Amino acid sequence: MRTFVYAAAIVVGSALALPAVAYDGQKCKAAGNCWEPKPGFPDKVAGSKYDPKHDPKEVAKQADSIKQMEDRNKQRVENAKKTGKFEYDIAKFSSAN
Repeated sequence: MRTFVYAAAIVVGSALALPAVAYDGQKCKAAGNCWEPKPGFPDKVAGSKYDPKHDPKEVAKQADSIKQMEDRNKQRVENAKKTGKFEYDIAKFSSAN
């Protein structure tokens, strides 16, 4: 009986998986180049109504915050080398320097 249940489960599982194997949903122009726009969507987004038009100042904010983070980490490491103790809060050792 147990063998019959396992066999039935395998048959049902493979029957459900067969459609997923049969259709990949892609019409590739070349190997790895399978993107295609939805109907009514332009081939090139730049200059269309779908162009997000990002503000360069907003985009630069993340780069600025990463630079500030790296500067803080550099100060923490320099302080740890001087004192031998790692301190996370910059305010505690930046005023003492």
